[in-house]
Amino acid sequence: MSGHSKWATTKHKKAAIDAKRGKLFARLIKNIEVAARTGGGDPAGNPTLFDAIQKAKKSSVPADNIDRAVKRGSGAEAGGAEYETIMYEGYAPGGVAVLVECLTDNRNRAASEVRVAFTRNGGNLADPGSVSYLFNRKGVVVVPKADGVEEDDVLGAVLDAGAEEVTDEGESFEVLSEATDVVDVRTALVEAGFDYDSAEAQFVPSMEVTVDADGARKVMRLVDALEDSDDVQNVFSNVDIPDSVLAELEAD
Repeated sequence: MSGHSKWATTKHKKAAIDAKRGKLFARLIKNIEVAARTGGGDPAGNPTLFDAIQKAKKSSVPADNIDRAVKRGSGAEAGGAEYETIMYEGYAPGGVAVLVECLTDNRNRAASEVRVAFTRNGGNLADPGSVSYLFNRKGVVVVPKADGVEEDDVLGAVLDAGAEEVTDEGESFEVLSEATDVVDVRTALVEAGFDYDSAEAQFVPSMEVTVDADGARKVMRLVDALEDSDDVQNVFSNVDIPDSVLAELEAD
């Protein structure tokens, strides 16, 4: 996932300083609300909520917004919406597989916006199951690099907790595990003295499609269009963007 992860990291940095910051905040707040509704408003007894809050804090979401989202989700404060998760599957230009995870209170609106994004950006929606088999649900913990810390150091800290592999992603290490082991892996890292940027279940591709600069731009355009929808929570793809192509894109 090297190119894809580095691209995601680059996009995350840009998102913190550009107009998409509001949309990023809204997604993180929605995650907190749903986690609190599903497992209760106490982060100590709700690991999913704990990680959703940590991710929001790392992205500089104001503490008041986080607190209100927990209260809305847990029912301590009025105003929480009933969200449902819907997955859409499709292809970006070049045969790149795309999974779109929506968290919405309006199924028809979500379906319409996802369809329009695919149609206008050279992609196409696919039947359920025709793309998802290319992905596995995995626990993904992102560990920022620190001076003197090597890949083996991270692996040593998480191996007994269920980690499957540690990958060097340039500015961070990515730790993969079974989705059910993500809390154990995160806990082991913290106990070993490591900081982490995010810990969550994601859809990780089992095979990738390598693209050139033109192909990467087309995929990015589709992903950006999908992420412009307030109903879209996450977009996963099996695109692999080589470092040389990534450098060319960053120079655009």
